[in-house]
Amino acid sequence: MYFAALLARTEDGWEASDTELDDVETLSDLTDLAREVSDEDTVLLLIEQEDAWFGVVRVDGEEDPRIYVSDAAAASRSSYGEILLTDEVLGREPGGDDVADLDSLDLDGTEDGEPGASVDDEEEEEGSVSGDALSHSPVGDRYILADLGVGERELLALDEGDALSTIAESLGAAEVLETVR
Repeated sequence: MYFAALLARTEDGWEASDTELDDVETLSDLTDLAREVSDEDTVLLLIEQEDAWFGVVRVDGEEDPRIYVSDAAAASRSSYGEILLTDEVLGREPGGDDVADLDSLDLDGTEDGEPGASVDDEEEEEGSVSGDALSHSPVGDRYILADLGVGERELLALDEGDALSTIAESLGAAEVLETVR
């Protein structure tokens, strides 16, 4: 189960609206959705999946969107999470091929099915995006909300279960977010 809301910062404070992501297939679709709310002000798309991960997409006018995802591996198993896990967010070269680099190669001399190859290694590969294994670490812009009162340390310390409420409270938008929950 997903929850997604748009928070737009206006002259009068924060305005919230819930949003359906059924027609969203790309990051451009998400960005367009945010710009429909306000093409001049800061708009935050807050998204979470049942205590597994949360993400923040920030759109400031015509600037490129900024993205933060709390758990890359969990988000990679989600259709909406995959939208947020761009090459830039993952720190990969855009348009790069899926050839593994030397750090990710298994150089112990075993192949799948031979002694020494573990089931865990196979499962890790299955849950990856574009063949690259992802960790359960946060990815993206850790300073995405710093100028709004949620610094890197606070963002990284958030628990997936109540992260969006905590962010909204820090922004002074807790009441408006609750109206769309």
